[in-house]
Amino acid sequence: MSAHAAARAIPSSSPVPGAATMLRDDLRQIAAWIADGAHVLDLGCGDGTLMAHLRRSRHARVYGVEIADDSVLACVRRGLSVIQADLESGLRMFPDRMFDTVVLSQTLQAMHQTEAVLREMARVGRQGIVSFPNFGHWKHLLSLLGGRMPVSPQMPYEWYDTPNVHLCTPKDFEILAARLGLSITGRALLAAGKPVSLWPNLRARLAVYRFEPRT
Repeated sequence: MSAHAAARAIPSSSPVPGAATMLRDDLRQIAAWIADGAHVLDLGCGDGTLMAHLRRSRHARVYGVEIADDSVLACVRRGLSVIQADLESGLRMFPDRMFDTVVLSQTLQAMHQTEAVLREMARVGRQGIVSFPNFGHWKHLLSLLGGRMPVSPQMPYEWYDTPNVHLCTPKDFEILAARLGLSITGRALLAAGKPVSLWPNLRARLAVYRFEPRT
Protein backbone atom coordinates (compact mmCIF):
# COMPACT_ATOMS: atom_id res chain seq x y z
CA MET A 1 0.00 0.00 0.00
CA SER A 2 1.31 3.45 -0.86
CA ALA A 3 1.60 6.22 1.72
CA HIS A 4 -1.29 7.97 -0.02
CA ALA A 5 -3.55 4.95 0.27
CA ALA A 6 -2.56 4.21 3.85
CA ALA A 7 -3.29 7.74 4.97
CA ARG A 8 -6.90 7.26 3.92
CA ALA A 9 -7.33 4.42 6.42
CA ILE A 10 -8.68 6.92 8.96
CA PRO A 11 -12.47 6.53 8.64
CA SER A 12 -14.22 9.48 7.01
CA SER A 13 -17.72 8.60 8.15
CA SER A 14 -19.82 6.39 10.36
CA PRO A 15 -19.45 2.69 9.45
CA VAL A 16 -22.96 1.82 10.66
CA PRO A 17 -25.01 0.42 7.73
CA GLY A 18 -28.04 2.51 6.93
CA ALA A 19 -27.02 5.31 9.29
CA ALA A 20 -27.01 8.92 8.23
CA THR A 21 -23.56 9.99 7.15
CA MET A 22 -21.50 11.35 10.04
CA LEU A 23 -18.56 13.25 8.63
CA ARG A 24 -15.22 13.42 10.37
CA ASP A 25 -14.65 16.67 12.23
CA ASP A 26 -12.29 18.07 9.60
CA LEU A 27 -14.64 17.12 6.75
CA ARG A 28 -17.51 19.00 8.39
CA GLN A 29 -15.36 22.14 8.48
CA ILE A 30 -14.26 21.63 4.89
CA ALA A 31 -17.87 21.22 3.76
CA ALA A 32 -18.80 24.48 5.52
CA TRP A 33 -16.24 26.30 3.35
CA ILE A 34 -17.61 24.95 0.05
CA ALA A 35 -19.98 27.23 -1.85
CA ASP A 36 -23.23 25.94 -3.35
CA GLY A 37 -22.73 24.64 -6.87
CA ALA A 38 -18.94 24.73 -6.58
CA HIS A 39 -16.64 22.71 -8.84
CA VAL A 40 -14.62 20.60 -6.35
CA LEU A 41 -11.65 18.27 -6.67
CA ASP A 42 -11.03 15.92 -3.73
CA LEU A 43 -7.46 14.60 -3.68
CA GLY A 44 -7.08 11.29 -1.91
CA CYS A 45 -10.87 11.06 -1.85
CA GLY A 46 -11.03 7.61 -0.23
CA ASP A 47 -14.48 6.03 -0.53
CA GLY A 48 -16.02 9.32 -1.71
CA THR A 49 -17.75 10.24 1.56
CA LEU A 50 -16.98 13.95 1.27
CA MET A 51 -17.78 14.07 -2.44
CA ALA A 52 -21.14 12.38 -1.91
CA HIS A 53 -21.96 14.81 0.91
CA LEU A 54 -21.03 17.86 -1.18
CA ARG A 55 -23.01 16.61 -4.15
CA ARG A 56 -26.06 16.07 -1.96
CA SER A 57 -25.90 19.09 0.38
CA ARG A 58 -24.13 21.68 -1.80
CA HIS A 59 -25.17 20.50 -5.28
CA ALA A 60 -21.45 20.62 -6.04
CA ARG A 61 -19.84 19.19 -9.16
CA VAL A 62 -17.34 16.81 -7.59
CA TYR A 63 -14.36 14.87 -8.90
CA GLY A 64 -11.88 12.72 -7.02
CA VAL A 65 -8.36 11.38 -7.33
CA GLU A 66 -7.55 8.16 -5.48
CA ILE A 67 -4.94 5.42 -5.81
CA ALA A 68 -6.39 2.53 -3.78
CA ASP A 69 -8.38 0.02 -5.84
CA ASP A 70 -11.05 -0.63 -3.21
CA SER A 71 -11.64 3.08 -2.64
CA VAL A 72 -11.92 3.78 -6.37
CA LEU A 73 -14.48 0.98 -6.62
CA ALA A 74 -16.44 2.43 -3.68
CA CYS A 75 -16.59 5.81 -5.45
CA VAL A 76 -17.77 4.22 -8.69
CA ARG A 77 -20.51 2.37 -6.82
CA ARG A 78 -21.69 5.72 -5.49
CA GLY A 79 -21.85 7.10 -9.01
CA LEU A 80 -18.95 9.49 -8.38
CA SER A 81 -16.38 10.62 -10.94
CA VAL A 82 -12.93 9.44 -9.85
CA ILE A 83 -9.51 9.12 -11.50
CA GLN A 84 -7.10 6.46 -10.24
CA ALA A 85 -3.73 8.17 -9.91
CA ASP A 86 -0.87 8.82 -7.50
CA LEU A 87 -0.83 12.41 -6.19
CA GLU A 88 2.97 12.33 -6.04
CA SER A 89 2.97 12.29 -9.85
CA GLY A 90 1.21 15.66 -10.06
CA LEU A 91 -2.09 16.84 -11.52
CA ARG A 92 -1.05 17.25 -15.15
CA MET A 93 -4.43 15.88 -16.27
CA PHE A 94 -6.12 19.10 -15.08
CA PRO A 95 -5.71 22.58 -16.64
CA ASP A 96 -5.02 25.73 -14.62
CA ARG A 97 -7.87 27.09 -12.48
CA MET A 98 -10.23 24.28 -13.46
CA PHE A 99 -11.78 23.96 -9.98
CA ASP A 100 -13.27 26.37 -7.48
CA THR A 101 -11.88 24.34 -4.58
CA VAL A 102 -9.26 21.59 -4.27
CA VAL A 103 -9.36 19.51 -1.07
CA LEU A 104 -6.64 17.41 0.55
CA SER A 105 -7.91 15.97 3.85
CA GLN A 106 -5.60 14.22 6.32
CA THR A 107 -3.23 13.19 3.54
CA LEU A 108 -0.71 16.05 3.46
CA GLN A 109 1.42 14.43 6.17
CA ALA A 110 1.81 11.29 4.03
CA MET A 111 3.06 13.14 0.95
CA HIS A 112 6.75 12.91 0.07
CA GLN A 113 6.52 15.89 -2.31
CA THR A 114 4.64 18.24 0.03
CA GLU A 115 5.59 21.49 -1.69
CA ALA A 116 4.83 20.16 -5.16
CA VAL A 117 1.38 18.92 -4.07
CA LEU A 118 0.49 22.31 -2.57
CA ARG A 119 1.70 24.12 -5.69
CA GLU A 120 -0.42 21.87 -7.88
CA MET A 121 -3.46 22.49 -5.69
CA ALA A 122 -2.94 26.24 -6.10
CA ARG A 123 -2.50 25.84 -9.85
CA VAL A 124 -5.65 23.86 -10.63
CA GLY A 125 -7.94 25.49 -8.06
CA ARG A 126 -9.03 28.99 -7.13
CA GLN A 127 -8.70 27.95 -3.50
CA GLY A 128 -7.30 24.97 -1.64
CA ILE A 129 -8.28 23.36 1.65
CA VAL A 130 -6.06 21.02 3.65
CA SER A 131 -6.47 19.25 6.96
CA PHE A 132 -3.86 17.44 9.02
CA PRO A 133 -3.22 16.19 12.57
CA ASN A 134 -1.47 18.68 14.85
CA PHE A 135 1.83 17.10 15.86
CA GLY A 136 2.22 19.86 18.48
CA HIS A 137 -0.71 18.67 20.61
CA TRP A 138 0.29 18.54 24.27
CA LYS A 139 -0.29 14.79 24.56
CA HIS A 140 2.10 14.22 21.66
CA LEU A 141 4.69 16.33 23.43
CA LEU A 142 4.24 14.30 26.62
CA SER A 143 4.78 11.09 24.64
CA LEU A 144 8.00 12.48 23.24
CA LEU A 145 9.17 13.57 26.70
CA GLY A 146 8.51 10.01 27.83
CA GLY A 147 10.69 8.69 25.04
CA ARG A 148 7.90 7.40 22.77
CA MET A 149 6.53 8.49 19.42
CA PRO A 150 2.89 9.57 19.91
CA VAL A 151 -0.08 7.45 18.88
CA SER A 152 -3.52 9.06 18.82
CA PRO A 153 -6.89 8.76 17.03
CA GLN A 154 -5.55 11.23 14.43
CA MET A 155 -2.21 9.39 14.12
CA PRO A 156 -3.16 5.76 14.81
CA TYR A 157 0.12 4.17 13.76
CA GLU A 158 3.25 2.97 15.49
CA TRP A 159 6.54 4.54 14.41
CA TYR A 160 7.51 1.45 12.38
CA ASP A 161 4.36 1.17 10.24
CA THR A 162 3.19 4.77 9.87
CA PRO A 163 2.55 6.24 6.42
CA ASN A 164 3.15 9.72 7.87
CA VAL A 165 6.44 11.15 6.71
CA HIS A 166 5.98 14.92 7.15
CA LEU A 167 4.23 15.64 10.42
CA CYS A 168 3.83 19.31 11.30
CA THR A 169 2.19 21.88 13.54
CA PRO A 170 -0.18 24.67 12.46
CA LYS A 171 2.69 27.17 12.67
CA ASP A 172 4.85 24.96 10.46
CA PHE A 173 2.14 24.93 7.79
CA GLU A 174 1.66 28.69 7.94
CA ILE A 175 5.40 29.25 7.41
CA LEU A 176 5.43 26.88 4.42
CA ALA A 177 2.32 28.49 2.92
CA ALA A 178 3.92 31.93 3.12
CA ARG A 179 7.09 30.61 1.46
CA LEU A 180 5.02 29.12 -1.38
CA GLY A 181 3.15 32.39 -1.95
CA LEU A 182 -0.16 31.12 -0.55
CA SER A 183 -2.49 33.44 1.34
CA ILE A 184 -4.37 31.78 4.20
CA THR A 185 -8.03 32.83 4.05
CA GLY A 186 -9.43 30.53 6.74
CA ARG A 187 -8.16 28.56 9.72
CA ALA A 188 -9.91 26.15 12.07
CA LEU A 189 -8.02 24.43 14.89
CA LEU A 190 -10.26 21.72 16.30
CA ALA A 191 -10.55 19.49 19.35
CA ALA A 192 -13.53 17.17 19.78
CA GLY A 193 -15.05 18.79 16.71
CA LYS A 194 -15.06 22.31 18.16
CA PRO A 195 -12.80 25.32 17.49
CA VAL A 196 -10.09 25.88 20.08
CA SER A 197 -9.40 29.49 21.07
CA LEU A 198 -7.22 29.07 24.18
CA TRP A 199 -3.70 27.79 23.39
CA PRO A 200 -4.87 26.25 20.10
CA ASN A 201 -1.40 25.14 19.01
CA LEU A 202 -1.18 22.93 22.10
CA ARG A 203 -4.83 21.88 22.47
CA ALA A 204 -6.08 21.39 18.91
CA ARG A 205 -5.92 17.87 17.54
CA LEU A 206 -6.76 18.79 13.94
CA ALA A 207 -5.86 21.77 11.78
CA VAL A 208 -7.91 22.82 8.75
CA TYR A 209 -6.66 25.60 6.45
CA ARG A 210 -8.14 27.39 3.44
CA PHE A 211 -5.74 29.18 1.12
CA GLU A 212 -5.44 30.76 -2.30
CA PRO A 213 -2.52 31.89 -4.45
CA ARG A 214 -1.34 35.44 -3.87
CA THR A 215 -2.21 37.78 -6.73
